[in-house]
Amino acid sequence: MSLVSVADFEQKANGQLEPNALDYYRSGAGEQVTLNLNRQAYKRLRLRPRCLRDVSKLDASCEILGEHLNWPLGIAPTAMQKLAHPDGEIGSARAAGKAGSIFILSTLSTTSLEDVAAAAPDTCKWFRLYIYRDRCLTEQLVRRAERANFKALVLTVDTPINGDRRADARNHLSLPSHLTLANFKAECTQGFVSKCGGSGLNEYVACNYDPSISWQDVKWLQQLTHLPIVLKGILSSEDALLARDIGCAGLIVSNHGGRQLDTTPASIEVLPEIVAAVGKDMVVMMDGGIMQGIDIFKALALGAQTVFIGRPTLWGLAANGQRGVEQLLTILKRDFEVTMTLTGCPTLADIRPAMVVHESAYWQHN
Repeated sequence: MSLVSVADFEQKANGQLEPNALDYYRSGAGEQVTLNLNRQAYKRLRLRPRCLRDVSKLDASCEILGEHLNWPLGIAPTAMQKLAHPDGEIGSARAAGKAGSIFILSTLSTTSLEDVAAAAPDTCKWFRLYIYRDRCLTEQLVRRAERANFKALVLTVDTPINGDRRADARNHLSLPSHLTLANFKAECTQGFVSKCGGSGLNEYVACNYDPSISWQDVKWLQQLTHLPIVLKGILSSEDALLARDIGCAGLIVSNHGGRQLDTTPASIEVLPEIVAAVGKDMVVMMDGGIMQGIDIFKALALGAQTVFIGRPTLWGLAANGQRGVEQLLTILKRDFEVTMTLTGCPTLADIRPAMVVHESAYWQHN
């Protein structure tokens, strides 16, 4: 079968990934209401295209935190990518670089941040960080990211503990013996595995999460590094305003792919509220549920400056390693450019809020 959409890649990955890995990648928290909402919410938004505009020349480029990008889509942090394909994080990072996109490396990667930096030197790379109970461990990760020329720190703020991930609890996922959480010392994780059994790697990291972290810890991180700090996991205007007031460079509106607290809104649903609160003062980005270029367009119309994809990257890897991710990004970019053309938007600046309305607006008129 020819792969012509993200859904095609997902279908192929479903048939190729080992069942436990597939469940880890695709599952959400609780009854997976939020996981499903992330996709469904886009379908409730209607496009209002404009006609008779000169769209013979398109420019989808943008600038995010000082970096020039070919288009407003990047790769979100997803853990343990070598479970999908041996190319793993290096393949994803190289594919992002070829596409002119940002690549965010997960702390829980199966390739070390140094190895990713060496293998993809021309890719704009950000590092996803947690503030761990052991602040020395956190500082070590920050220093390593700085030395490896990562351009920003993406602090995940919605994970004081892991959510109710039922598939993970049933499966007791463990990494195969030839893989490690490469940003952590092997002797530390191995010691924890021997105590806890097969699911020890995730439990080791979860035990390092700190439920006491607060805005004071964000201030501590700001004083620790010269890198811009982006907060990932913001779902309310109240927290967005606090992030702005504390001096964060940007936000990623995100519900962690529906993997943390179930029945929170879809990211696209809460995006307008956050843009209205802080959109003029800081970079507002978004992830969650993007499956086609039309979804990218809708997020930009509602105020996101760029968006990120997580699971689709894993489907691309599973299908054909780095080449699979490259093909998937090419498909998404082409679809986004078709959407720009058919809505009468030759540049990103032409994408306006009035071009997207909720389906209920048409019910009211009929």
